[in-house]
Parts: sequence; C-alpha cells; structure tokens
Amino acid sequence: MKKPELLISAGSSEEAKKYIAAGADAVLVGEHRFGLRLPGEVTGEELASLAAWAHDHGAKVYAAVNNIMDNELLPELEKYVGQLQQLGVDGIVFGDPAVLLAVRSFAPGMRLHWNAEMTSTNYATAKYWASKGAARMVLARELNLEETLEIARQLDGSMEVEVQVHGITNIYHSKRSLLTNYKEHQGRPQELERLELDKEEGLFLIEQERPNERYPIYEDANGTHIMSSDDICVLDSLHELMEGGIDSFKLEALLKSPEYNEVVVRGYRQAIDAYMANPDGYEFQEEWLDAIRALQDERRELTYGFFFKEQVY
Repeated sequence: MKKPELLISAGSSEEAKKYIAAGADAVLVGEHRFGLRLPGEVTGEELASLAAWAHDHGAKVYAAVNNIMDNELLPELEKYVGQLQQLGVDGIVFGDPAVLLAVRSFAPGMRLHWNAEMTSTNYATAKYWASKGAARMVLARELNLEETLEIARQLDGSMEVEVQVHGITNIYHSKRSLLTNYKEHQGRPQELERLELDKEEGLFLIEQERPNERYPIYEDANGTHIMSSDDICVLDSLHELMEGGIDSFKLEALLKSPEYNEVVVRGYRQAIDAYMANPDGYEFQEEWLDAIRALQDERRELTYGFFFKEQVY
C-alpha cells in the first residue's frame, strides 16, 4: 500500500520549514501574481533555498500557478514557469490551460497538478487532463466520500488524487476589489445589515437567516474572496480515504496561525503513520483531535464538509 502524501500550504519559507519539521511531506507556496488564496509569498532566491532545504529533509515543494490568467500576464507566466524549474520546484498546481502550454515550452518535464476548484468532479475529466500531461487531480471540495473514492477507483493509479481534508474553503471569488469599494463608499443600508466588521479580525458576511455563521471576507492582489464559515476536519475518518487509495491529503493553512497549523500537521501525521504501520489494527486516537480542538476558534465549527452528504443535483 502506497503511503499518502501530507501536504500543506505555507505563507513563507519559515512556515514551510516548520510544517515539514512537524511532519508534512510537501508544502505549497507561490506568488500572489500567479497563485490564488496564498497565505503569503515565497519568491526568487528564497524559493531556491527552500526547495534545497526541503529536498534535504525528504520533502517536496509545489508552486501555486492557479490564478485566472489574462493576456498581460502570459509573457511573465512563461518566464515564471521556467524559473520554477530552474529553482528545483517539484510540481505546479494549475487550472488554466495557458499554464499547461507554458510548461510544455518553458519547463518540459515539470509535474502538473490540475486544480480547477469546483469543476474537478468526475473521472472522465481527470482522464482528459491526464492525457494532456497532468499527473494529479485536485478534487472539488463539494464531492462526498463515495464520489471521491469512485474517482480514485476509476483512475486506478493512472493519475494521483488529492483531497482537502482540513481547513477553510473558498466559496466565492471576484477579481474586483469589492471590499475596498465597500469601505470607500461605506456601503448601502442593505449591505450594512449583511456585513460585520471586526476590528481585529476583519470583515465577515452575515446572512439574516443564519446570524451565528460568519463568512470571512478578505481581499488581496487577486480580488475579493468569501470563505466558508466552518473548517473541514476529517481526521477521525481519514482511514476511509487511505483505504480508498487517495494519494495526497491537503491541509489548508489560510487564515490560521502557524502554531495552529503545526498542531494540525502533527495530528494528521500521527493518523497516517499509525494506519500505515498496522491497517488492520488501526484505531483512531481521540487525543489527536483534542489537540486541534484546543486551538480551534470556538466560532468556527469543525465539520466533515460534504464528505458524508448525499448529493442532490
């Protein structure tokens, strides 16, 4: 049985090294001009140093190149993917075919992980991208456990499957600076009823029907993002994904402290190692989850997301 990879996004080289030391097998980093929803930036010489350090410690470094590309960015994109190869990056996460074409010309041989967020929902699409050179498919967060395992069964090792198992998820994105515009114009009355400003934590979207659920809103160089009101956490059911042969487990570090993320990495590392050591005798240890609960924001529930929901289309 192949041991699954434990992957986490990182906002700096220092964070990446902490997560690898805590047990991560790979880290996802990048630059805001090319990558979406990154917790920070790792550029240039810093990336080269991180890749070398990670390889010395048996870990991998992936670069997020999953932005929505426009015409003006394409010449820079070609230079960037070539630079990533020279710096020793192990793979590129992409959604736009423009990245695929740039890699073919300027970084041949670079591993490609296809991640189109909500549209990566079936094995036929996965096989299509595999035929174009992608080595991994990052599954949509809206899939349930049965759908996830069926995709893995259908691919049967011909393409790796990555699943997010912990952290916040994106539910809305606009390239427009909606938050800046709102602050400048102070909002219309109906907007004020739906938005809550926390001086320490930022702005949240509040629905009248569910006043206790707060959807974080933040803005970066790529526009405005509205995030989920809770956090995915499938730690106590991780063995079901391991039994199904999932290749990579993604931990989302966005909007979380490095201290919290280190604890999350350790918990999932313990679960993976315990299962791989004895699959038949594996037993989940509640203390792995308790350590995460101790640092979890009490206003953000730990949930299974869509993993155990019956989908109705």
